[in-house]
Amino acid sequence: MTQQTKTKLSPSQDASLEISVVVPVCDEEGNVSPLIEEIAAAFPDTDQVEIIYVDDGSRDSTPAVLKDCQSKHKNLRVLTHAQRSGQSRAIRTGVLAARGRLICVLDGDGQNNPADLPRLVALFNAALAEGDAIGMVMGEREKRQDSGFRRFISRVANACNRALLNHTAKDVGCGLKVVAGPVFKQLPYFDHMHRFMPALISREGLSVRYERVTHRARDRGQSKYGTLERALAGLVDLFGVYWLVKRSKRPDVQEEVPHGVDR
Repeated sequence: MTQQTKTKLSPSQDASLEISVVVPVCDEEGNVSPLIEEIAAAFPDTDQVEIIYVDDGSRDSTPAVLKDCQSKHKNLRVLTHAQRSGQSRAIRTGVLAARGRLICVLDGDGQNNPADLPRLVALFNAALAEGDAIGMVMGEREKRQDSGFRRFISRVANACNRALLNHTAKDVGCGLKVVAGPVFKQLPYFDHMHRFMPALISREGLSVRYERVTHRARDRGQSKYGTLERALAGLVDLFGVYWLVKRSKRPDVQEEVPHGVDR
């Protein structure tokens, strides 16, 4: 019998891996195993990729399913919140523990397709090779498999987000993202921050690129977030992020290099 120990988690400064895939979950017992198999298929190089599941205080059999999956996938790490702390906090926990140069994030409900992630990673690396100060490649869901009311609320929220925060993202609620690890770790944390990633990345003076991704219907389980509840919370947060962005200063920095010194 394998004995598992609980350790206190400290932020990882180790970027020894290429990719960390962070997945926040809460009461997703039916989605855990199929999604992990899809992630493993998308990233077969287990020596350079880690999968980090953050269980945000699940009350169903999610912990047991995750434990079983760990016996099959050596690169699967499981972090657990003793009590529910919300999606942004779960993502933050995974990000701080991540050891990858790049951090991929996707929702744990199965509606995001992990097969899209390698393409986003390739786009990130291509932008980097071009000399772009790239901070994030973010998905934009194509043919969303949500109710008409949810899509309407999302369109309104996206329009307000773009207008107030001055970015071009059409789908700030998309869970699929590839972010530079050091950048993700240094972003200011607040609840619901995952809805404002384009503005937060741009605030750091870095670019954001967008790519169309597939969106699937939820086959198992139920959404943990009400549409109106999410919209109202997002409206309050929007003005807070606006204040944060407006107070950001990015001076033009130049380094004086002495004559004859090669740098």
